[in-house]
This record gives sequence, C-alpha cells and structure tokens, in this order.
Amino acid sequence: MARETGKDGASVGIGIRNGGLRAKGLLAGMALLLAACGDVPGSGETPSRAAMPGAMPMPAMKSFAAPRPQPPARSNRDIARDFLELTFQLESGRELERFSRFEQPIAVRVTGAPAPTLMPDLTRLLARLRSEAGVDIGRASGRAGEAQALITIEAVTRADIRRFLPKAACFVVPNVSSLEEYRSARHSRQTSWSALTERSRIAIFVPGDSTPQELRDCLHEELAQAIGPLNDLYRLPDSVFNDDNMHTVLTGFDMLILRAYYAPELKAGMTKAEVAARLPAILARLNPAGEAIAPRALKPTPRAWIRAIQTALGPGTGIAQRREAAREALRIAQAEGWRDHRLAFSHIALGRLTQTSDPEFAFRQFIAAEAAYRQASDTELHRAYSASQLAAYAISQGRAGDALRMVEPHVATAEQHENAALLATLMMLQAEALEMEGRVAEARAVRLDSMGWARYGFGPDWAVRAKLQEIAQLNPLKDTNG
Repeated sequence: MARETGKDGASVGIGIRNGGLRAKGLLAGMALLLAACGDVPGSGETPSRAAMPGAMPMPAMKSFAAPRPQPPARSNRDIARDFLELTFQLESGRELERFSRFEQPIAVRVTGAPAPTLMPDLTRLLARLRSEAGVDIGRASGRAGEAQALITIEAVTRADIRRFLPKAACFVVPNVSSLEEYRSARHSRQTSWSALTERSRIAIFVPGDSTPQELRDCLHEELAQAIGPLNDLYRLPDSVFNDDNMHTVLTGFDMLILRAYYAPELKAGMTKAEVAARLPAILARLNPAGEAIAPRALKPTPRAWIRAIQTALGPGTGIAQRREAAREALRIAQAEGWRDHRLAFSHIALGRLTQTSDPEFAFRQFIAAEAAYRQASDTELHRAYSASQLAAYAISQGRAGDALRMVEPHVATAEQHENAALLATLMMLQAEALEMEGRVAEARAVRLDSMGWARYGFGPDWAVRAKLQEIAQLNPLKDTNG
C-alpha cells in the first residue's frame, strides 16, 4: 500500500486507482492494456453488445486454500539493513529515535459494518501471524475481551475515510479506538507515531464497502504496520512494505521481519544502535540460510524518483504532468544504473500512462519492463503482471498462440501469491486466446473458473462482467460494435 505520513502523524493508505480505491488494486488495474476500453469497470459499455459470454451463470466466489509463502532468498546483512530502515524511519524520511512494539499479547476486535469476507480473512491472517511470525495475537473474545482489545479494526465506508483523508483507502492510527475519537485527536501529538515507544492502543480503518480483495489487502498491510514497521521501501522486491503494491498479502520476508520484531532479545524503547547490535544474532537464529548468501546492497531510492513515481501514479494531477513525471522517474532510474525491479517499474508506469496516446511506445515500455524483471531476482509476481500486459497486446493483434505462451506460466504464480484480481485477469486472457484458436470448450471452462476468482478480486457481478467485456473487446475477431 502506498502510505504517507501526514502532519498529524497518521500513516495512511493512498488510494490511487479509479479516484481513490485501494492502492493495492493499482497493479491489477494496470494488468491490462485495454487501450480502447480501459476505463473504470462498468463505465457504460453494455456486455451484451459484444460477442462474449455475458449471459454465463455467475459461479460462487472462490477463496484461497493454505498459504504458500516463500522464505526470503537474501543475505541476512541486507535484511538487517532493511529491518533498520523499515523500523527507524517514517516514509517521509524522518528518523525515529526509539523502537516501538506491543509488549503484551495482542487482542484484536472488529467494529463497524464489516463485509461478510472480513472475518474469515482476518481469522486466516491472524493464524498466519501466530504460526509464521510467532506473534502472540488473536481475536478478542467476550465482552471483557472486546473492551480490553489493543487493536480495533473499524469497518467504515470509503466516503467516511475520504472525509478525513481524501487520498486514503485505509489507514492506521495510534492511541485511538474509533473514527470518532480520531476526529477529535487527529491534529494532536496523541496520534503521532514518532512519539511512540510501547504500543498500547491502535485503530485500523478499512472500507467495509470495498471489494473482498481490496479489503483483505487493507487488513494485511495495516495490521502488519500496526504491530510492526512504519516505513515502506521501494527497493524491496518481495514485500508488502513497498509502495509499488506488487504484493497484496504478507510474504515470507514480511513474516521474517515481524518475527524479528517480536524477538525476545528486543524491547520497546531501544535505540537504533541497541537494536542493530542484537539484530545479526537474531537473524542468524531465525534465518540461518541467509548467513550463506552474499549481500546485494541495492542502492537507496532517491527521493526525487519517489516523488516522480507518486506524481505519475497518484491522483489529482493532469495527464500531461503525470506522463512527464513517469519519464523523469525512468530518467532517474537509468541514471542510477539500476538493473532491478525499480527500473522495470519505471517502464511500467510510463507504459501505463502512454498506452492510449501512443500504444506502440507503451508496448516498448512493457517489453523493456519484462526484460528488466527477467534480470532481477524475486520478480516472479512482477513478471505475471508484465505478462498480462503483453498478452493483451498479443490478443489485440490476433496472436492467440503468443498470448497463451505468455499467460500460462504465470497463472500458478498469481494463485500462489493470492492475487485473485490478477489471477482472474490472466485466466480471462487465457480463455479469450483459447477461443480465438477454436478451443471453445476449453475456453468456456477457463472463463467460468476465472469468474469465481473475479468475484473476490473485482467484487460485484457487474464488475466481473465488465472485466469480461473489456477483455472480449481486445479480440479483433469479435464484433464489439453491435
């Protein structure tokens, strides 16, 4: 989630898709070219106009089975550096003097108007935090437990959130327990992260009227921040603590960071030097494989590149200024000599912003992004996004076989990383390509399967059918003009 820390100290989730929806959906929205019809789902196109299966029965919503996170394949020296920067800096760059965390078992309660999927997803997340990160956390039980909960998750409306933070999709605040309490305390030192040592009371505000995936992504990002790091780092390829929003659920790296956060060797109130002195031994114990891996020591991300990316992909800026900001981000990435995922993301941003004005130029940007991702490590999920872009082009050019070769290796990756929106998109592209090849029965089966995932990733039935319509319109063999 793209987070920023405002003057009131609240770290918030910046919504930058479709005027302020969950930022985690940004890359899902970028996962298709859709130069002719890539606006907001349900933007007025009628699915029945196209020769596509708009009348197919809507299957039940699908959900993911057991989590399959991969352990970090990086040097402990790099991870120690990441830990310290995630822990002792705010996203603004401001340094924090003291280490802060909970020092007692963490009880979580839910208030407000939660969507039906919130409780199952929260239960699953809490179980992961206990088993993978070793955090003593669970749902508050009984009226007494509810009253003593340390973390309150309040499900409100997106409109409620925007009344406080117009760019936010969800956010987390210390030392309050409700949106009403935040209303009166928001400009006081009470809600400042920099004043914290031991955490005792935190509120998370999530949009109960959002899509199931966006709501789940908010839970993962904001609960991890409520108990752990306050910063995001663009240089991390395998983490939700990265504003590129490639990862939507907590990764193996994230769980290692949280396990170190709650290691018995650390205590709330420690200085950075005290934590740094203990960290090598903690990581050697928790991640022995990382001791044998040579450090990569990726260069820091300049503030100028961060500002350019935020301008390019954020709301409230004209398209010409956004395109120029994307070009500036790419210039900085090239000048820095990057050969990692940040270079690829610069190409992705520029391609996304030029796909309607100059499709051929945008296509070259996506090709360059794929090439950069291939050279970088820990970018399997990133390449799945890239594949969806390139497959969309291939379908629009009638190259069904190429589209299938691009998509098929990445379907399993999207499922492993529990990204239903991306998974549904890849499968819809796969179905369209199969249909172009005359493999109608296979296409129907894949498309029907994709719709179950799309109900989780995109939400209501109209949004699922609109996504099918968007992809059908890529097919040059179909009559989409009635």
